[in-house]
Amino acid sequence: MKSVSIKDIFKNKILINSIVKVQGWIKNKRNSKSNLLFIDVYDGSCVNTLQIIVNKNLLVNKNHEIIKSTPGCSVYVEGRLVSSLNTKQKFEIHMYKINVIGWVKKPDLYPMSSKRHSMEHLRNFAHLRPRTNIIGCISRIRSSVFYSIHDFFHKNNYHWVASPIITSLNTEGAGDMFSVKYSKKKENKKLTYKNFFGKEVFLTVSGQLSIEAYACALSKVYTFGPIFRAENSNTTRHLSEFWMLEVELAFSNLNNIIEVIQKMLKYIINFILQNNKNDLRFFEKTFHDNIINKLKNFLETNIKRINYKDAIKILKENKIIEKDSIYLDIELNLDHEKFLVDKYFKQPIIIQNYPKSFKPFYMRINSDKKTVAAFDILFPKIGEIIGGSQREERILYLDKRIQELKLNINDYTWYRELRFYGTVPHSGFGLGLERLIMYITGIKNIKDVIPFPRTPKNANF
Repeated sequence: MKSVSIKDIFKNKILINSIVKVQGWIKNKRNSKSNLLFIDVYDGSCVNTLQIIVNKNLLVNKNHEIIKSTPGCSVYVEGRLVSSLNTKQKFEIHMYKINVIGWVKKPDLYPMSSKRHSMEHLRNFAHLRPRTNIIGCISRIRSSVFYSIHDFFHKNNYHWVASPIITSLNTEGAGDMFSVKYSKKKENKKLTYKNFFGKEVFLTVSGQLSIEAYACALSKVYTFGPIFRAENSNTTRHLSEFWMLEVELAFSNLNNIIEVIQKMLKYIINFILQNNKNDLRFFEKTFHDNIINKLKNFLETNIKRINYKDAIKILKENKIIEKDSIYLDIELNLDHEKFLVDKYFKQPIIIQNYPKSFKPFYMRINSDKKTVAAFDILFPKIGEIIGGSQREERILYLDKRIQELKLNINDYTWYRELRFYGTVPHSGFGLGLERLIMYITGIKNIKDVIPFPRTPKNANF
């Protein structure tokens, strides 16, 4: 008999009174005075559990293994699917056959009991925390976000490009990177480290420069994978390893790429509303927050756009920064961003045309020669989720910026050559996947929206 998922049962894809087979894990188990055993089983396909009613009189003997089972055990169940008389649940299975597949060896020490655990507790058991409702919901939404991103770009004729994880370039031109070395044990059992590639290389902080090369041939490209930042920032918003979507569009300017972003975000959020509504309802109940309406409102409006200069003006008028400050000298920090999105606009915003001194070398210089055609997209309670720009396609301007930032121009030879051979205006952006998931779910710590978080002094799983 082919097994069915609990998700399909709750979607009414399985006929009532059908004989079904379900495989999953025990969430709860309760005895009754009427010789019945009630077992709640989940299989990860949805947030729902399915109640299994076991008539002990039908068991071969009173020492049947299901009597000794505990939460966390995996089980195989066959029985008749019926409508439940209990108003708190929709379906249940009247058991014909039930077996324990895998036991919990030390039930008293099992860290994922049915009670509610703190997020801090769950982080200590990253290998087991997917068994909880909250991490299960996050995982399903994360999977849906991945799928919807690929689906959006496929439907809009973008090509996926695999950008290298090992690189010799620092895309941002600053900041610390993780070095990649080759190690070999000698006879004395000591490790020696060498440059396997004949020069110093690093884990990538961005695939942008690589996919710019492909944008200048395939026109519409994106890459999607893990990137690594060696920042000693152990905050609720930072990870040392996280996932980044990066997009490059040839023959485009700043306005074109922002339009792509707005369409993409609405596509993703609409997909989640259509396919993960029960997971979202779980978060609403858990956090007492109207998450579904927040996401629906996002679909109905465009993200507000302001210039960096206007953002500074707002901050001055509200006494968040000193009035006599020169706007070109002020780099927005987290407190500034929180005021703008959480208190002043109370919605996601796009800040564009930043001073060039705050931004990397590859961003296109505006006509004022002081600012660049760059933007950040800020979301309430999260901060920056997306950063992007029109890229500098003019070789003279690009070289001048490399020199201004005191970078080694020889490191960027191949990147500069893109400006010699059929250069075109092009634009792109990077989306931090985990921060987007934080916005969708209402989760407050980024460590909880990635399966195995990597942070300073933490790589335990």
